[in-house]
Amino acid sequence: MAANTRLVEPITLKGFQDFLPEDLLPRKRLIRTIEAVFERYGFAPLDTPALEYLDVLLGTGGEGTNKELFRLESPEGEAIALRFDLTVPFSRLLAQYPDRVKPPFRRYAIGPVWRADKPGPGRFRQFVQCDIDVAGAATVAVDAEVIAVMGAVMDAAGVSEYCVLVNNRKLIDALLVSCGITEITRQKHVLRVVDKLAKVGLDNVRRELGEGRIDDSGDPIPGVGLSPEIIGKILAFIGLSAPSRRGIIAQCSENLPESPLVQAALAEMNELADALDALGVAEEHARFDPSLARGLDYYTGPVFEMILPSAPEFGSVMGGGRYDGLVERFVNRPTPCTGMSVGLDRLMAALNHLGLVDAEKTPVQALVVTMGNVPKAETLRLAAELRAAGICTEAFFASKKKMQMSNQLAHADHCGIPVAVIIGEDELANGVVSVKDLRAGKVQREGIQDHDAYREAGKAGQVTVARSDLVAAVRALLQ
Repeated sequence: MAANTRLVEPITLKGFQDFLPEDLLPRKRLIRTIEAVFERYGFAPLDTPALEYLDVLLGTGGEGTNKELFRLESPEGEAIALRFDLTVPFSRLLAQYPDRVKPPFRRYAIGPVWRADKPGPGRFRQFVQCDIDVAGAATVAVDAEVIAVMGAVMDAAGVSEYCVLVNNRKLIDALLVSCGITEITRQKHVLRVVDKLAKVGLDNVRRELGEGRIDDSGDPIPGVGLSPEIIGKILAFIGLSAPSRRGIIAQCSENLPESPLVQAALAEMNELADALDALGVAEEHARFDPSLARGLDYYTGPVFEMILPSAPEFGSVMGGGRYDGLVERFVNRPTPCTGMSVGLDRLMAALNHLGLVDAEKTPVQALVVTMGNVPKAETLRLAAELRAAGICTEAFFASKKKMQMSNQLAHADHCGIPVAVIIGEDELANGVVSVKDLRAGKVQREGIQDHDAYREAGKAGQVTVARSDLVAAVRALLQ
C-alpha cells in the first residue's frame, strides 16, 4: 500500500458492540440453556427477517418506539425499517400464514433487534432478544406458564434470587377511567410515565405526571398535566403492597371503584394466582405489583417483568405480557396472544456481575503439539482421530519461529485449552504419544520460584500412552 494512502480508522459504530470468543462463547452457552427451557415447555423455533415494511412496525410500540426505528429504503424505493422487537413480526406472520400457523401455537425466536435510542452503559442500539409467544389461547393460565418459563430460565442459569413482577393493564385502565382520564393518548402518556418508576424514582414520576420536569442532561420532559389530587390517587394505587398475591388482589379491590372493568381484571388476577399456585411458582418468585405498567402500547392484560434483587442496577432482564389486539392490525380476526422476552445482553451483564459466568476463550479441548520434524500430515491425522471421537481439537500451525514447544504450550495456556497431545520424532517412531493435563501442571507450578523445580513441576499430569490408546487417555483427562 502506498505511504500516502489514507487508512480507515477501525472503530465500532456508536451504540453497537463486537464480541470476541471470550464474550461470545458464554453467550452461546446461555442461549442453548434458554432454548432447552423453551423447548421443554413445548415451544417450537421460528424466525422472521430483520427488515419489515415500515407500516408493519409503525404505531405498534408507541410514539417513543416510532422515533427509535432505524428507517431504510429498499432498492425498489419502498419504506422499510429494522425490527425493534420480535413480537410485531410474529403478529404479522400469524396474519399472513393462517393455514400454516394454526392456533393454539407456541413459538420461540432468538435474534437481534434494533432501536436508535441513546446509547449508555449496558445499553446498545443492537441487542438480542429471546422470545416465547403463545397465539390463540385467551386464558390467563397460559400467562402463568409464561411466568413459569421466566423462572425456569433463571433456575437453569444458576440464579436463585429472582422475582417476576406481575400486574394487569386492565387494573391500571380502570384506575385511569375512575380518575377521569379517558382519552387514549393521555392514558398512554400516563402509562409511559409510570413505567419509568424504577428508573427515575417517585419524585420524578410525580413531576412528570404534573407539569413536567428537567432531566439530568438539562432537557425538558413534558408532563401529563394532571391535578395534584389525581396524581395522589395514581401514586397511592401504584404504591399498594401486601405479603402475598391474594393480599394485593384484596388491596386493589378495596382501592378501585366497582365497575365491570375492575371485576374482569380482578377475576383474571385471581385465576392467574390459582394457575401460579398449580405450577408451583413460589410467592417470592412471582409477586403482584400494581406499579408495573410496561411501556409498549400493545399490551392489553397481564404484564410481567423479571428483576434480580442482588443486581438491581441492571433493571428488568425479562419482560412481557398479553397483547390480544396486535394481530388485528393485519387481519380482521381475533387472535389472543401472550409472551415474554429475555434481554440477552442485560441478562449476561447481570450474570457476570453475580459471578455466574464461567470464563472461556475457546471451545477447544485438546491441542496437538509437535516437536522436531514431525510431518504435518501426522499432526492432521491425530487431530482428525480426536475430532471423530467428538473431542474439539486444534492442530497447531504457525511460523517456524513460533513452532517451538514453549510457544505452542503458551498458546494453549492463553486460550485455556485443558489438554495437549504431544508428538515428536521419537514418539512417532515408537508408536506412542504424550498426553498432558495442562491444568494439573499449572496448579503444580503455583508459588514455585526455583527455575529447575518450576520445570519439573510442569511435567505433572503428563503420561505417555500407546497410539491406539490416545482417545481414551484424552477422555480420561477431560473427565
